[in-house]
Amino acid sequence: MSPLDTAATLPRNSDIEAALAEAREAYAAARPRSAALHAKAREVMPGGNTRTVLFYTPFPTAMVRGEGCRLWDADGREYLDLLGEYSAGLFGHSEQRILAAVKAALDAGINLAAVGEKEGQLAHLIAGRFPSIEMVRFTNSGTEANLMALAAARGFTGRVKTMVMRGGYHGGVLTFGTEHSAVNVPIPLAFTDYNDPAAATRDILAEGEQLAAVLVEPMLGSGGCIPASVEFLQALRDATRKTGAVLIFDEVMTSRHGPGGLQQMTGVTPDMTTLGKYMAGGMSFGAFGGRADIMAVFDGHRPGTLPHAGTFNNNVWSMAAGCVAMGEIFDAAAAEALYARGEGLREALNAACARAGVAMQFTGRGSMLSVHFRPGPVTAPYKPGPAEEKLRELFFFDMLAAGIYIARRGMVALSLPVTEADCGRYVAAVEEFIAARRPLLAV
Repeated sequence: MSPLDTAATLPRNSDIEAALAEAREAYAAARPRSAALHAKAREVMPGGNTRTVLFYTPFPTAMVRGEGCRLWDADGREYLDLLGEYSAGLFGHSEQRILAAVKAALDAGINLAAVGEKEGQLAHLIAGRFPSIEMVRFTNSGTEANLMALAAARGFTGRVKTMVMRGGYHGGVLTFGTEHSAVNVPIPLAFTDYNDPAAATRDILAEGEQLAAVLVEPMLGSGGCIPASVEFLQALRDATRKTGAVLIFDEVMTSRHGPGGLQQMTGVTPDMTTLGKYMAGGMSFGAFGGRADIMAVFDGHRPGTLPHAGTFNNNVWSMAAGCVAMGEIFDAAAAEALYARGEGLREALNAACARAGVAMQFTGRGSMLSVHFRPGPVTAPYKPGPAEEKLRELFFFDMLAAGIYIARRGMVALSLPVTEADCGRYVAAVEEFIAARRPLLAV
């Protein structure tokens, strides 16, 4: 029997609060070990963990093992992993070629405090794939990559102000769900609206020579997997050329879409690109690169260039794993096949929602997608209403009950080990969710 099977007359199907209460109770009852681990962690960690995106109530599920695209939690439950570490887990949990590369690197010595041949090899691999990247440098995360790209833009232009999109996200200290956040770095900002070419053109031209950079995701990640239109990206390209601002594409997530990321697929080439997530095969990694004249602000052979520190920027395990990941495994054919698999999955999910006539849909591109509980096109970030937030939580718990692990916010990022059969399993689980929760999903 499906974990979602139940009589259609039960309160859980007509009252969102009752449905959530039941789902939370069932979730907690099935995971006593995770609950105990969380309680112990709360003694020394605020909230009981150290990564906000992994926190949810009543407590997060603790995972203890992974293989391929499967996970096992502390209570022995098995899951199909469709979260893919928020796009960083592209290669799954046990790709043997990456494990071998990491082991060989560690066997040769850790923390050598020197340059090595692998960093140059990885840099060549990356520069050969992305239209905007002539020169590249490494960091430890996408957050750092965006910070350093902005530093490069400021150093190159001699300006200080950055324009970002309302609802954008570029790392833990560059988060713009609201225009004011205490965690953000204190840099001068201007804002414009995502996917609005006219507004973006107007706002960039109004800033004029004050603007050092425009930073944008060609598809919003945490904002709900909302792709930018080509018209919007081209408007940014045209307006920044007029003002001299550096156009930066944050492709930390979207670089997986095709061999050269969304910049190649859309035909809009930025001045700089930031990267991260999967490129070191699951090891910590970030990178920023772009035009040679911009990146020259970090060229140590020239006097007066900018410093770029980071003890682990070129750590041996990330460099070794990255060379295998990008040089041997994730080639053009693999990227195109994964993109097609994700496109097919999203089409199947939206077809199921359309057949049922419910206020539920999936947006995204390729192997990244996200659920939305509202009708009509979703082309810009929005603040979910209370009912939408509750449906997201209910959907998350129902997918866990069905043995499928996704993001609490409803995001999916396919990994290479995910098969067509696995995608079909997710479609079936969504269809069961719709059938079980139909009264809550009225248009």
